[in-house]
Amino acid sequence: MIAKPEFDGQAHGFVLAGGQSSRMGADKALELFHGIPLIQNALDILASAGLPSGIAGSRSNLSRFAEEIPDTFANAGPLGGVHAALSHSPRELNLFLPVDLPLMPASLLTSLLRRAMITGAPATACKVNGRLEPFPVILSQTVLPEIEARLQNGQTACHAAWHAIPAAQGSILDAVAVEYLVQVGQCAHPLGLPPASWFQSANTPAELAHLNRIYSARVVRPETFLK
Repeated sequence: MIAKPEFDGQAHGFVLAGGQSSRMGADKALELFHGIPLIQNALDILASAGLPSGIAGSRSNLSRFAEEIPDTFANAGPLGGVHAALSHSPRELNLFLPVDLPLMPASLLTSLLRRAMITGAPATACKVNGRLEPFPVILSQTVLPEIEARLQNGQTACHAAWHAIPAAQGSILDAVAVEYLVQVGQCAHPLGLPPASWFQSANTPAELAHLNRIYSARVVRPETFLK
């Protein structure tokens, strides 16, 4: 079941699909996870989180799935896609989800969004096992000038940007421990998977096959997974 657009008018979601897919050997966005393309799976997760969504930084034609926003800075990696999306988005808050995290639960995204709306932090991310995960991340429109300045200087690392940009605004990166959110009941995985598995990426055929096996072993319907 697709959730009502809880954050419509306040937040927008973007799937980052600009990678070269060199390790996959084919267009990663079109590879199948539980029988549907990874790009559609990511868009469905955003929809289940109550977000209208688009596709940022695609290297192929994915317009049949959602609106595409091309990069302004070529070959700038995910940060280039983030910049393009922020430049395009009319919303104050914007959530970025890579196309290759198919086990990401929608409940984590909604928890992060609600937190960002309360704190007003320029950047909201999460940590797993004490380690900062660059995505998913929620960014306010206020960070756009700093991201553009970093890209103009050839700085494309997302980890560094999420720390440096809030500091430049006299703030800090709000990075919450996912384990804590699970413990207090703010999010959970419908397959019962632990938080570390939510961030397993599908960069190679072997990695994607592994994630498909995890999904299939739980023997749940796709619509149940997205709740």
